Amino acid sequence: MSHKLLKSTLIVSLMTTLSRILGLVRDIVFARYFGAGGVMDAFVVAFKIPNFLRRLFAEGAFSQAFVPVLSEKRSAGTVQEVRQLTDAVAGTLGAVLLLITLIGVVAAPLFIMLFAPGFVGESDRFELASGMLRITFPYLLLISLTAFAGGILNTYSRFAVPAITPVFLNLSLIASAIWLAPLMEVPITALAWGVLMGGVVQLLFQIPALLKLGILPRPRFRWHDSGVRKIIKLMIPTLFGASVAQINLLLDLVIASLITAGSMS
Repeated sequence: MSHKLLKSTLIVSLMTTLSRILGLVRDIVFARYFGAGGVMDAFVVAFKIPNFLRRLFAEGAFSQAFVPVLSEKRSAGTVQEVRQLTDAVAGTLGAVLLLITLIGVVAAPLFIMLFAPGFVGESDRFELASGMLRITFPYLLLISLTAFAGGILNTYSRFAVPAITPVFLNLSLIASAIWLAPLMEVPITALAWGVLMGGVVQLLFQIPALLKLGILPRPRFRWHDSGVRKIIKLMIPTLFGASVAQINLLLDLVIASLITAGSMS
């Protein structure tokens, strides 16, 4: 047991370190190609909003509630019951996230007004941020499903794939900044497309590992499923704890939008 724990810890640590190094490279590339200014501020807001919701729900409350329920079902139930749970969670979570994503895309200007009120008086930056948010908001759906898949893999002691997955977002953003941006009419929008592509790649990267386990979910909308209801109950108290730090970060964003252009970036 101690050997397995050490091995798992080492794998996750190495993959996380690689992701952090690439995150630093990504920021260096951003600084080199875009600098700190109004257009980069617009991207920062367009990326922060779905990222905030991702940290709050997908990698915060949901992961902490889903993994224990799945582990319990795996220990006490049959393989068929595990599949029923993952199918129900995939379908229910996917439907809720799809609805939230559609609202986010349609109401993008309202989100910008709420989280970056300093943009309201600057029509160019406001419209740029709203347009990029419409591109980046589906990232919430993609990365939440990725976190769901990662939760399944972690429950079955498959740590390497979920741990290395964040690397693909950084690679996508770096590639978008270097090669896609020069082809775009508004170069900064390449980063928004990079976020979306990164979300797609991260989700697709999980599928072979799930297929190998034989637990690739087949989404079924089952709101009243006992496992789904239990996960929701467990999520509620976790949301309060996770929201404190994330709301503080968003308040920083709101304040930065009210001062000099480039403050966010």
